[in-house]
Amino acid sequence: MTHQDSSLQSQNPVSSAQNSVDNVHRAVSHAMTHPTDQTIQEAQNAITQAERAIAQARAHHDQPAVQQADESLQEEKSRLNNIQ
Repeated sequence: MTHQDSSLQSQNPVSSAQNSVDNVHRAVSHAMTHPTDQTIQEAQNAITQAERAIAQARAHHDQPAVQQADESLQEEKSRLNNIQ
């Protein structure tokens, strides 16, 4: 992949939303295995960031990928609520 390709991908709101949800998954998984105030706060911060990314993607694209990202985010929020 060339630098130009990766720059184009990073500017895509849908892929940004999907990447943000992936980050939430990692943060929530970490908080579940190491439930400290810090890891829970990091997961909550990742959720906030993903919510913004999804809202931005939805403003530009209302497609199945955005819906999928939102559904995945809701599942991660539920997982985090189970440890709080």
